[in-house]
Order: sequence, then C-alpha cells, then structure tokens
Amino acid sequence: MFRNKRICIPKKNRLSRRTFLRGMMSGFGISIALPLLDVFVNTNGTAFANGTAFPKRFGLFYWGNGVHLDRWIPQTTGEGDEWTLSEQLLPLSSMKEHMALITGMEVKIENNFAHGSGPGGFLSGQDIIIHNSESYTFGGPSIDQIIAAEIGGSTPFRSIEVAVQQEPSAIRGTSQGYSYLSSNTINTPEADPVLMFERLFGAGFRAPGEEVVIDPSLALRRSILDAVMTDIEDLNRQLGANDRIRLEQHLDGIRSLEQRIALLESDPPNYEACSRPEEPEDIPSIDGRPQLSARSHLISDMAAMAMACDLTRVLSYWYCDEHNNILFPGTDEGHHLLTHNEPGEQPMVDSIVKYIMSDFSYFIEALHSKQEGEGTLLDNSVILGTSGVSLGRTHRIDDIPILLFGNAGGAIKNNIHYRSAGQANASQVPFSLMKAMGMFPASFGEGAGKVTEGLSAIEL
Repeated sequence: MFRNKRICIPKKNRLSRRTFLRGMMSGFGISIALPLLDVFVNTNGTAFANGTAFPKRFGLFYWGNGVHLDRWIPQTTGEGDEWTLSEQLLPLSSMKEHMALITGMEVKIENNFAHGSGPGGFLSGQDIIIHNSESYTFGGPSIDQIIAAEIGGSTPFRSIEVAVQQEPSAIRGTSQGYSYLSSNTINTPEADPVLMFERLFGAGFRAPGEEVVIDPSLALRRSILDAVMTDIEDLNRQLGANDRIRLEQHLDGIRSLEQRIALLESDPPNYEACSRPEEPEDIPSIDGRPQLSARSHLISDMAAMAMACDLTRVLSYWYCDEHNNILFPGTDEGHHLLTHNEPGEQPMVDSIVKYIMSDFSYFIEALHSKQEGEGTLLDNSVILGTSGVSLGRTHRIDDIPILLFGNAGGAIKNNIHYRSAGQANASQVPFSLMKAMGMFPASFGEGAGKVTEGLSAIEL
C-alpha cells in the first residue's frame, strides 16, 4: 500500500544539493536524491552555487583472468591521434578520448599465489597473507577503501560494492570481489540488481546478514515515484525550464530501471531451457549465460545514478573473479578453465575479454551521460579498470592491464597510451589516483610494493 506524505520543500533560494524527494511506501519512509540541477550550480557551470567544487568520484572495475598482451597492447604510444586502439580495446572506442591506457607496469610483490598475488599486490601494494594452498587475504586495505576512508564520509554510503558474477569464489569461498577494509575484512559485493535497487532507491535498507524477501508482485506494484509525487509537484513549481526537463529525465531513468527489473523478476528465466549446454562435473552451476550482460547493464545504470545523486563517491565493480567458470556466450567451457585448456591463440578467451570490455564501455558511457555543469559525471570521476594477471594461462603479473577513464576534475590525462620501458612499479598508479582524489599520500604499499611517488606521465 502506498500513500503520499506531504513534506515541505524549501523555497528556491533555500534549495541545497542535499534536497530529497520524500514520501511513504508500505509504511516506510523513503527518499529519492535529486540530480544536479542548474539551481545548484554557479553561473558558469563549473561549481555549485555556494562556490564548492563538484565532488570527485573514484571507481574500480575489475575482471578476472587478464587479457592477451599481443591483442591488448597498441603498437603506438602517445596522446590524441598519435595512438590507436588495439583489437581487444576496440569495444571501448567510443570512450577513447576519455581513456588513459597504461602498459608495461609490473606488480612488484612476490608472485607466489596464482590469481591472488596480482590483485593483492596491485590493489593494496602489499604481499598477500597466505593461510593455506586455497586461502589467502590481502595484507592491508584495497585502494578503493583507502580512498573511501578519505572522501566517503560525507555521503549516505561510504562506498558501494557491486558484482556481476553471483557464485562464490572457488578459492576464497566468498562472494567475489577484493574490496578489503583491512586484512581479513572484506566488503562482500551486492550481486543481485533487485536488492541493489531496493537498497539505493527502494523502501528501506538491508541490514547486514538480514534475510530479504523479494516481493513477487514487483512487476505489478506502483512505483516508488508515486509515493513522492507531492514533493515532485512542489519542486517543479520552483524550478526553471531546464531544471524541470533535467528532473523529468532523472525520474524517467528511475522509472525505467524499475520497469526493467520488474520485467526480469516477474517472469524469471527458465535456466533449464536457455540454450545452456550440459555442464561437466567440474564446472560450477551458473545463472544462465544470456543474463550476464543484461545484469551488468542494469548494475551500471544504477551505479551511475547512485554516483550522480551523490549517494556515494566510491564504487567497486567486480565483474568476475579469477577463478570464475562462467560460461560466456560462444564458449564451451568455463572462463578460468579456458585460459588454461584452450589451445593455440585461444579465440574463446579472446572473445570473453572483448565481451567484458563491451560491458565496461557501457558503464563508462553511463557515467558520461550524466551531465554536471558544463561537463559530465565522468569528467569529475576517475575509474580504474584492471585484472589480477596479464595472461591467465601463465599467471603473469608483469604488464598488468591498467585502464583509466575520466580525469577526476582535471587531475588525470586522457586519450593517452603510456608504456613503461622499464617495468616500473604498478603501485605508482594507485598513488597517482590518491593524489587525483585530493589526498596527500606519503606512500602507497609496503615492502617491494611500496612507492613514494606517482606516475607523472598520467598526471596533470
């Protein structure tokens, strides 16, 4: 049951970036954050009306099992038109001018745990702590949580962790993801788009460990927007024409997300009949390969909206982990197994990399579609894309794949391919990202992974 509860919206000269649309739904108080409206911005569109700069956001997009270096590394380096995309980077072509590609960097910690040393060494700058042959933990916090500790305190969510892969890690026995608050303390990502939506935009929040029952009538119920319609009408009377259009587009986006999720949930796909081949015993059960990209797009849209609404400024997006055996489209074996078992040039592994890059591109485009002043949400963000190895077949952690999108408000160079000639320490990149977010780090990492300066070639 829904009912409106009239909440007084401040007059135009009292509107703030923290104004919410409020109402009641099923007995719960709900609120919807607003997009960046002209009324919040100064006259030249470069900052908020009160003089404060647009917030900077940090994102981490991670996929498992690396790339193929000969199809990943472009033949040319430089800026602008001096370099062209490689074969595996072509799915990201629409965002090339917003990209910084970094190659030739090496994770300097000891590579003594397959598929563990790479992500641990790059994301925390430290040696991992090995418990036994099938279990390990990071030696310290991951870069997303280091940044969240600095900039995450002024938003409703200190950080948000999301995942496309749903099954637990085959090695660590937990949901996939490498967002570590500290050694042995990991943030489990949300892999269910419905629960992600409910948490960010729905009636209430899910407490840690609380069992949530999804409403089976989700597709038929009225939208949460109906619950805040009174506030929407009040606010529209106070806005200019451009802001009214922007608010309408923002609310249309929320409505569209509800409808898309409801469509998936009201008639769950029959995984028995989704053209999935019979699985060998050593390949874990999966949700069904046709749903992978669709779920990623839903998650991307919600993540972009959460950042646009300033619900969070730190996001980690775990597409798949290193030991995943997801059956991607056009493959006949799980991802991790293919990296070791597929002979020759590994065309199926190559197709998986391109598939993931296509979904990565969708996420970046979603950020770029959100306008902030004269720029976009992507302009005020920096998104790090990486994997835990360079080549899955050999578990190499030299020439680790590193992509950056966005310039963090003018702190990071875009449309550049920089290649290290001497296998420089990959920890220089997280150090530079901390600086880009307005931090003043003395160092990043420990031991062989420690650095005291960033990668000047990508800094503005």
